[in-house]
Amino acid sequence: MPMFDYHCKACQADFELLVRASTVPTCPHCASTELEKCVSRIAPAGKIEAIRMSNRRLAAAQGHFNNYSPSEKARLLKGKSV
Repeated sequence: MPMFDYHCKACQADFELLVRASTVPTCPHCASTELEKCVSRIAPAGKIEAIRMSNRRLAAAQGHFNNYSPSEKARLLKGKSV
């Protein structure tokens, strides 16, 4: 699932969301669906791995583990009630 930057027209908040193609994104601050998709910034050189790991942690926190190996999934889910 791709991560997109959004700007909420209702509350003026800027945020990032992982969005499935079939999902209508909503603002996490006010729940509005009146969002504007923004052009994402280019990742700075040398920061790619840190950004990738940050995005993977965010995806895992939201329950999306498709980019993890089976051993990584097991380690991340260890101790969590599913």
